[in-house]
Amino acid sequence: MVTVTFRDETATGKPRAEFALPDLPESISTRELVRLRVREEAARHNAAPSHHFRGLVKPTDAETELNSYRMRTARRLDGEQQADATEAAFARNGFLLLVGDRPIEDLDTEIDLIADPVVSFVKLVPLAGG
Repeated sequence: MVTVTFRDETATGKPRAEFALPDLPESISTRELVRLRVREEAARHNAAPSHHFRGLVKPTDAETELNSYRMRTARRLDGEQQADATEAAFARNGFLLLVGDRPIEDLDTEIDLIADPVVSFVKLVPLAGG
């Protein structure tokens, strides 16, 4: 079993947030790894629901704020719904996924977590006016 570090970064490589998950398998598909990460962040939010959510994708009915999302009411999130939204965001290039320094372009790619235990998520922000 492997401990994996999930890191959120800006487009310039500046770290924004990071957390580790222990006891993951040595090899996993990108799809399962992404879904696992998003379900974990939803579970962490649900342990103490608030108006703010600092996660990879925006929950339904939330507004984007600097480095987070604001929900109208403090509520629990559906981890599976968040995971589905994350897959859709990946498909439309809403974020880049780097394993080690290698970009991942397909959710069906198998990842060797022993060789690369750091997974970086880089949110891509659309340019204003263009």
